[in-house]
Amino acid sequence: MSRTGMCPRVLVVGAGLAGTATAIRLLRFARSPLEVVLLERRSDYRNAGVAYHRDGNPWDHVFNIQAGRMSAFREDVLDFVRWANHEADRRGWPEPWAGLEFVEQGPAPRRIFQDYLADRLAEARREAGPGVVLIEADGEAVDLEIRPTGVEVTVRQLSTGGRPAGEGPEAAVLLADHVVLATGLEQRDPPFATGVRGHAAFVRNPYSASAVSRLEALPPEATVAIVGSVLSAYDSAGLLLRRGHTGRIHLISRTGTMFRTYPGGHEHGVVRLPCPKTLLEPYRNREEFLGRVRTEWETACSAVTREHPEVDPVVVAERVAKAWEPHLPEAIDRIPSAELRGLLDEFGTAIAAFRVGAVEYTMSVIERALHPADGPVRLVVGRVAEIAPTGSGRLAVSVVAPAQRQTIEADLVVANFGRESDYLRVGQALWRNLLRKGIAVPHARTGRGLEVDGQGALLTAEGEPAGPISAVGVLREGDEIVRNGRTGAFTFNLAAIKNHSIAVAARAIEQVELREEDLARNMAQLHGHLGNIEEATRTGFEDAVLLEAKRLATRTRNERELLDARLDAQLRSVGELLTLPMDAFRSDRLIRAAVNRAAVERLTDISVTPRQLRRQLGLADAEDLED
Repeated sequence: MSRTGMCPRVLVVGAGLAGTATAIRLLRFARSPLEVVLLERRSDYRNAGVAYHRDGNPWDHVFNIQAGRMSAFREDVLDFVRWANHEADRRGWPEPWAGLEFVEQGPAPRRIFQDYLADRLAEARREAGPGVVLIEADGEAVDLEIRPTGVEVTVRQLSTGGRPAGEGPEAAVLLADHVVLATGLEQRDPPFATGVRGHAAFVRNPYSASAVSRLEALPPEATVAIVGSVLSAYDSAGLLLRRGHTGRIHLISRTGTMFRTYPGGHEHGVVRLPCPKTLLEPYRNREEFLGRVRTEWETACSAVTREHPEVDPVVVAERVAKAWEPHLPEAIDRIPSAELRGLLDEFGTAIAAFRVGAVEYTMSVIERALHPADGPVRLVVGRVAEIAPTGSGRLAVSVVAPAQRQTIEADLVVANFGRESDYLRVGQALWRNLLRKGIAVPHARTGRGLEVDGQGALLTAEGEPAGPISAVGVLREGDEIVRNGRTGAFTFNLAAIKNHSIAVAARAIEQVELREEDLARNMAQLHGHLGNIEEATRTGFEDAVLLEAKRLATRTRNERELLDARLDAQLRSVGELLTLPMDAFRSDRLIRAAVNRAAVERLTDISVTPRQLRRQLGLADAEDLED
């Protein structure tokens, strides 16, 4: 694939949610010519990934959270709801969705998110600056080589617009100035299912077209075993129940954890709680530490109940978990790595259930089928030891609990084993090659995801940047835990991806621009003066940061150009107050980069809600101000 002219190229590997969100930000942020290549190995996953693609999500699969939290842009909280009500093409939508007015606290089907992301990507492409282009390519990245001129990416079956590109359809090498890895969730293959992977009664990926077809074709009296009780398991069970399934559905859970139903009118919120100080004491052993956690947790929940009567009791745990995030990195730092991994393995599902719930649309049908003694859904607590075929064509699932061992014979077994977070176990060629070369390193403390810095750049085993390579999404799970105290799905879901896409896009563009002007080596020097710059030009620097934040958040090219002109004038006034050890051109470029970094920090501030962020940045409209 030849470059568009000789402009810099950023290659995004993976065009699901994380990759598409990052591409949108790149197209919006770039002020000078840039080629953004969005590479996807599965065309049906483009703008959707495994979680949202249409073929794997029937209309009854809805978002776990309310529609008002599904905007791809943290600074524009209701963007998805507005799109669904006023822009979405509803031709072919069934009832009740075809005639529904979507509301912030209500449900929305997962499958329409693919159209939403595609529309927002198309808009970003139309509204991009001069010379900023998007190329959507098909192919699988299998290897990277870091060169002085950039990163060479080996791609199998590369094509653009349905035609082979570069060296041919079998293999091509693309040179990129920066690479963003957005490869999404990797499948886990536990040993107890090895012998049934190809069995007709076994569903490995419930979010696939074939899985949906098999569930829909299942006789209503059939016995079903769903391994796992996380939210994805509810999608499979809910699909069956809404179609009138009467046979037994076994939800098999190692911990027995069930998720909460969000109350009507629930909104995301942040409460302030004091630091749980006993968690900062030295780690002694598992039992002693868990005792401290329980005591602090009960105290915090009581405080929220007492001091915030407006918080529904159902979401008190969510508020506490969120309030603890700023303090968890210091507490986690005291836990030995082996112990930390064990705690995450043991309590990962429970932590996820504290941090997020599910909408009533999904949970109501599960709860109705679960609670009556004769209901079709049964929760089975225990560890799956083996899944084996029987002589009748069914599958036998052996479940081990402390007090008993039981075997469930099922006509269909649906696997919700979750993602593979240990990249040493991922079989994809790309990850095998990157780990072998040391370009990617498994996260040492948690064993989840990869080692990255605070802006998502891949780090080597020595803690140095591996090259102009960044990661977004689930690849950063372990780092989100130890750096930001994020827990459960919030280490890698849409909430995290919104921030990742902003920071990674801004970093990639900064590196490209500074490299083009040979200014990168001066950036560290500038940061040595940054505190003095902010102090000497307090009002001017702050005004510049707000202008830059608004520019980054603006959708239309004309508005961005107007803000950019105002920003240029503001930066000149800031520069006139400074004496930096470099020429005026370098000084201007580097001050702009410093302002951009400060603006990115504002946009990605997770200590405030999206509406609070809009008010702080001066982006709030009348609807925001009424809340």
